[in-house]
Amino acid sequence: MTAHTATPHAAARDMEAPGVRIRDLTVVYKTPAGELPAVRGVDLTLAPGTITGVVGESGSGKSTLALSLLNAVQPPGRIAAGSVEIDGLGDVLTLRGEDLRRARGREVGYVFQAAQNSLNPLKTIGKQLLDLGRSHDVEDPRALVRDARDLLARMGMDGARVLDSYQHELSGGMRQRVGIMLALVLNAKVVVLDEPTTALDMITQATILRIIREVHEERALTTLVITHDVGAVAEVADDLAVMYGGRVVEHGPVTEVLGDARHPYTRGLIRAIPRLTGDLSLARALPGRPPTLGTLPAQGCVFRERCERRMDICETDDPAAVTHDGRTVACHATGRPLELVGREELV
Repeated sequence: MTAHTATPHAAARDMEAPGVRIRDLTVVYKTPAGELPAVRGVDLTLAPGTITGVVGESGSGKSTLALSLLNAVQPPGRIAAGSVEIDGLGDVLTLRGEDLRRARGREVGYVFQAAQNSLNPLKTIGKQLLDLGRSHDVEDPRALVRDARDLLARMGMDGARVLDSYQHELSGGMRQRVGIMLALVLNAKVVVLDEPTTALDMITQATILRIIREVHEERALTTLVITHDVGAVAEVADDLAVMYGGRVVEHGPVTEVLGDARHPYTRGLIRAIPRLTGDLSLARALPGRPPTLGTLPAQGCVFRERCERRMDICETDDPAAVTHDGRTVACHATGRPLELVGREELV
């Protein structure tokens, strides 16, 4: 077994960013009503060297999708079907035991939603860093610490002080940056950030987003950012996937999706963004509530109960995801202006 040597981020930049291909991914959870899908038939490609944002309301399947990239869905959940192919690594879902453990951190880095929950309150950050190094057979712990200090300094922190601190001695924004450092310090090339700006003030959010973009570019990463904040993803992402009820309902370049949303749910999310200027009445909350595992429809469109363009076919047929000009949309009304939808079709 070849030991892993931590290298500075300059060396990491020389490596080519990997592509990630998620195909027909289905994740189910065991409930009293049987196994119910939290993610269903998801196809999503993360182009090498890009940042892909995934947005959607709570319960849409975003975090379950992210955990699947680590093959880390825990019981009562299980990955029922599909594949997650990463260039140079293969299908993550086929990895087991030591191969899977070593892929986590070395190949795929993960920044958890609540950074304090992923840090050990009884150990300093530095001791946790060394534990990480030992678990991945890092040959030169001093080089690992130097790289960690450099990463923390790039994120505007005193690296030596942070490594000597316990998690409770750090602010929320500092803990989030520590999480990013730990996800990158082994030179992972695919990085998943789950709600990286949740519960942070606006200035800290802006700082974290800037750091994500800068580190992504410098280290030639392929990055997935999970968020419910459309404004945040607009700042940092190249591509945007919109999830609802466990499905990707729209996907494409972020400027095109936000500038010309084609799925009614995406339009609803954009309309719901609070406005500081202009006509404040244009901001409208989406009607109804997102489905839970127990209320997901067994057939038809998952969004139909809240959709302003609902048609008869939406009751019975699950819309296929159709790709055209680099945009993917799963909607029966796609490409059909509202005024052209006959009244007889509307429910």
